[in-house]
Amino acid sequence: MNVPDTPTPVAAPCELLIVGAGPAGMAAALAAAPSGARITLLDDNPVLGGQIWRDGPGAHLTPQALRMREALARCANVRLLCGTRVVSLAGAGALLLEDAKQGWVQPYDRLILCTGARELLLPFPGWTLPGVTGAGGLQALVKAGLPVEGERIVIAGSGPLLLVAADTARRAGAKVVRIAEQAGLPAVAGFAAQLLRWPGKAAQALGLVSAHYRTGTHVVSAQGEGRVQSVRLLHAGRETEIACDRVACGFGLVPNTELGQLLGCALVPAGGGAQALAVDRLQATRVAGVYAAGECTGVGGSERALAQGRIAGLAAIGDSAAAQRHHAERAHWQAFAGQLQRHFALAPSLKTLARPDTLVCRCEDVTQAALAGCGGWTEAKLHTRCGMGACQGRVCGAAANFLFGWTPPAPRPPLSPARIATLASPHTTD
Repeated sequence: MNVPDTPTPVAAPCELLIVGAGPAGMAAALAAAPSGARITLLDDNPVLGGQIWRDGPGAHLTPQALRMREALARCANVRLLCGTRVVSLAGAGALLLEDAKQGWVQPYDRLILCTGARELLLPFPGWTLPGVTGAGGLQALVKAGLPVEGERIVIAGSGPLLLVAADTARRAGAKVVRIAEQAGLPAVAGFAAQLLRWPGKAAQALGLVSAHYRTGTHVVSAQGEGRVQSVRLLHAGRETEIACDRVACGFGLVPNTELGQLLGCALVPAGGGAQALAVDRLQATRVAGVYAAGECTGVGGSERALAQGRIAGLAAIGDSAAAQRHHAERAHWQAFAGQLQRHFALAPSLKTLARPDTLVCRCEDVTQAALAGCGGWTEAKLHTRCGMGACQGRVCGAAANFLFGWTPPAPRPPLSPARIATLASPHTTD
């Protein structure tokens, strides 16, 4: 009889644990590393970079991303755990983690949350057809190697991510036939005028300009047999149907606050009904020893995330004087974030995209009509099972918050699907 090998516990002494290896997490680790503190940086992606610097066969990483990745590889006191996710809390000062092989409890002295954000997906007729994804989802798929050469793609929603996703698709050989921005021309023009305060962003915007970009335009429905074949867009009161092979819709981003909420961190409004983790001038949350940086504290782009990450990393090792030297940089990019929120606010008319038979909770097949008569999340769960599927309300929760004004459901462990062995007997070390 063969006895299976017992997995070797992978927990190690950790003075600073950083959850999320996007720009904020990488910056935090690099800022803290010179102190000699034992640092663990983890991410559920297979390599460093998070969503914005996602690697893959179709990715083109920035020089800055490559430099930071190489710098982290040279830090002997920084332990990198890719392909690792947080399952739950594991008592005071410890998290239950899991990778492809095993689960374990990772203790820490101090914690920095760099958990990023996810796309806001608003339901509309046909949004569940194969070939319809989020705008950021399309970008991630292309970077991962999805072949889109020769495909006709329509990108719709709101914010600069639409242009970035379109550029990613074009570089991969796709034909982007329309970029539909729901914000009106005055709002977009006002944002463009403000970009003179951020010359790098202005130059980037000029490089992404497309003749297929339309303002004041939003998706109405997607059609197709078996997969998407066309999309209907509304502009100036007139509907237009465009033949396409793929549709990517993203209506902004929603901060990932679930782990912070489990820890007891406070929340603050982040625009559009969303909430973000509340932090002070040193990126500290209200929970002692817990800091937060990046999009989980409010959506504002990679530059803001980098500045916040540096502040959090330095503050977490006790060097508040050095952290304060990055305050001006953070304020500069926080102002940019404010302009984004102001000029790309979602129009109330988008609340009418879903028809009575449109699915809002695609995990549990719950329609807009079934939810319209409910008074909130508790009633919706009791009567329709909305938010009780695989995504645990991450997609439909944000959508229902926008559509009905419901407070998103409070997170409950586990934060992600996990093996029974991980939940039943996590490995520990002294």
